[in-house]
Amino acid sequence: MTSFTFQISHSTTPYELLVLILNKRANTMMLRGEHPNDFILKVCGQEEYLIGDYPLIQFNYIQDCLAKDITPTLITLNVESVSLDQDNGPENPDVDALQRTRPSFSTLTLRKKGKHVSAWKIDDPFVFTVNGISRLNCDAAHRTVEIGLQAGLFHGGKSLCESQKTKETIVSSDGSCEWEETLRFDIKVKDIPRMARLCFVLYEISKTSKGLKSRRLVKDSKQEFFINPLCWANTTIYDFKSQLKTGAMTLYTWTYAEDMQNDDLLHPLGTVVSNPHIDRAAALMLTFPNYGKDKSVLYPTPEKMVEYARKLRESATERIMQEEPNQENDINKFQQLEQLRSLADRDPLHELHEQEKKTMWALRHHCLHEIPTVLAKLLQCVEWNDHKEVAEATALIQQWPALPVEKALELLDYAYADQNVRSFAVRCLLDVSDEDLSLYLLQLAQALKHENYLSCDLTEFLLGRALNNQRIGHYLFWHLRSEMQVGSVSVRFGLILEAYCRGSQQHMRALFKQMECLDKLRCASEQVKQKKDRKAALQTFQDFIQEPHCQEALSNVLNPLDPSFRWKHLKIEKCRVMDSKMRPLWLVFENADPFGEDIYLILKHGDDLRQDMLTLQMLRIMDKLWKREGLDLRMNPYGCISTENRVGMIEVVLNAETIANIQKEKGTFSATAAFRRGSLLAWLKDHNHTEAALNKAIEEFTLSCAGYCVATYVLGIADRHSDNIMVKKTGQLFHVDFGHILGHFKEKFGFRRERVPFVLTNDFVHVINKGQTKKGQAVEFQRFQSHCEQAFLILRQHGGLILSLFAMMISTGLPELSSEKDLNYLRDTLVLEMSESEAQKHFRSKFDEALCNSWKTSLNWASHNMAKNNKTI
Repeated sequence: MTSFTFQISHSTTPYELLVLILNKRANTMMLRGEHPNDFILKVCGQEEYLIGDYPLIQFNYIQDCLAKDITPTLITLNVESVSLDQDNGPENPDVDALQRTRPSFSTLTLRKKGKHVSAWKIDDPFVFTVNGISRLNCDAAHRTVEIGLQAGLFHGGKSLCESQKTKETIVSSDGSCEWEETLRFDIKVKDIPRMARLCFVLYEISKTSKGLKSRRLVKDSKQEFFINPLCWANTTIYDFKSQLKTGAMTLYTWTYAEDMQNDDLLHPLGTVVSNPHIDRAAALMLTFPNYGKDKSVLYPTPEKMVEYARKLRESATERIMQEEPNQENDINKFQQLEQLRSLADRDPLHELHEQEKKTMWALRHHCLHEIPTVLAKLLQCVEWNDHKEVAEATALIQQWPALPVEKALELLDYAYADQNVRSFAVRCLLDVSDEDLSLYLLQLAQALKHENYLSCDLTEFLLGRALNNQRIGHYLFWHLRSEMQVGSVSVRFGLILEAYCRGSQQHMRALFKQMECLDKLRCASEQVKQKKDRKAALQTFQDFIQEPHCQEALSNVLNPLDPSFRWKHLKIEKCRVMDSKMRPLWLVFENADPFGEDIYLILKHGDDLRQDMLTLQMLRIMDKLWKREGLDLRMNPYGCISTENRVGMIEVVLNAETIANIQKEKGTFSATAAFRRGSLLAWLKDHNHTEAALNKAIEEFTLSCAGYCVATYVLGIADRHSDNIMVKKTGQLFHVDFGHILGHFKEKFGFRRERVPFVLTNDFVHVINKGQTKKGQAVEFQRFQSHCEQAFLILRQHGGLILSLFAMMISTGLPELSSEKDLNYLRDTLVLEMSESEAQKHFRSKFDEALCNSWKTSLNWASHNMAKNNKTI
């Protein structure tokens, strides 16, 4: 292959570069008559092409190459030789026709077909009857079990009125009992919001505490009793047609997860879907009355709500005009506006006081016209159990200007249940670029769990964008596919996946090929785990992979981790079984592009990679926020994807070594290697022979160390030992293995093993100072500290976004992110209640603490190295 090297302007387009290439070919190879329109530029080693009349600098591949200081490598191909995966014909419907082809289950259809009455005309209190329960797994055949049921009405995680309880009763030996008891709630039907959910918990009364969720019960002064929750269930008050539920209903309950952290017995953030495993779930029987008698009770449409709000405002305006103007009121309003501006800067978790809520709600029209970004906080002021305020909120939403993406995302977390609010948030995302959408796709996929119904604007938005961009479709597919074993989302996610695959059948075939490949690798991993000896494990792997059915499945596959790469086949001789407990597989594939480099991946089976995915995604977002402010901290958030329950893939970062191995290589004795400050610098010198190369490596180390110091501190990334911090030969430092976040630090004998805000050891400082040992801080180190402070302050400016993204992940099922309490760690590290100068001072104290106590980290690393060596002896 003939290659040429060009120096070009950053504004050069692909077409202009093709002209240069063809002119060069014509002059050197005597190839005449070639036209740029007959050729296309392909990224070497990837399934990506540079097309369109855009400057080359705008293409991600070019930007990545410049960031890594490598020369972009492109290949010219004849257009006719490129086979595009396209879906043609009736199998691939027009994406824009999605809205036009929606099934006719709207409330408008219902209104035409039958008689109905508006829910806002029902003044009766909300009631329903608890009939009984069956198939309760509580060992009632061998002991006396006394149970009760508690029910509550919630909207976005907030209670709408006081919860109600049934009388306690004894369970029959077959696990059933009857109540036939009517529960009456202190709320009128007209005041129940459209997206309200009814939550249940079934609990046992016993003399002993069972589990973390047990509560003391004052029943008899002589005897202590406990409430022990057994199972829970949630359901919506209105069905997907906006019709109030009536008649008999059976809910199949869920058991509590062992690690679920929630102070309340009720679980309003849980799914509203009945447990699909009905054969092993308790069945709760209920009966709802028909308030409309012979008519259906329907919730008003947004149009009716806006009209209702207009009439309320008109009558309120008449009353105000009859009152005399008051100068004191004008002064108070000015003060309130100032207070409003200060409230707008508070973080999403800031709890507004009652007076602040009243002030903000009174000034809601000022919010609309002057501070529209305060919408999320304004919605916290709405009394969702008052239909008049709900009508006013709906009317405001219709007028609200579009919000920036960062603010719109906040409206899609669990706290904002209202359908009109969530639809507005989706409208704000319509113009987001594919690149930014990819950045937030993990959270948006999780936000589907906060939707009461399958058919919603968020589902349609994600499907539409996925069908228009196969890369987005790829990641949406795997985000949903990886949770198909979760009963609460399996039906919903399965239907969304089916809709996507039906709309993109060519891509479906590629995805099926990936699934087939991963299935073979998972089977290989299962066989490997059965072998204790590594040699035997490797032989087992090689024998299995060489079988014809595996060879076929593992050939010509798009990389699930990054679909811009395609591999030809597995290089069995380069694969190996790794040391760790779960026996990950080190896999090497030959690139399908003959000019591309091999593809290195690690298959993990047995570890939940979702937390790693979240942490790495947050590192990418932090990197983008820093770069937007002109601060490139050389971050390396490598690829990671979860493909099914406890199965996933991780990108291998080549030419990198762990701190532990570097210290072992350069230290004379492993127990003291962690204390030798010159080992890391010596290792960098071994791989960077010239002064210029070494200085560049030290700069890479300094910048990346600053980035990871701040990121690990803010995110509370724990278990930072010398085997999960790595350094590339180019000097770039990065962290791996994010099994503990948000301050869930490991303990030993009741003491925290990590007692520093972040890792900044003597050997790190030695590299940053370029090996200087003079007294006082070197200029290089002062610059490093300045980078850390700047990075921290930038993250604080976007603290609301960081909190919102984590809040959207609460329903994921991650043990270390299961309640709003876990988010408080982020609030504490970002000190969002402080001024910028106070926050900078606070961070400096943490920086000094990390520096002064670095010997503790070295001590931990020394004990880690010794423990690891003892295991391998």
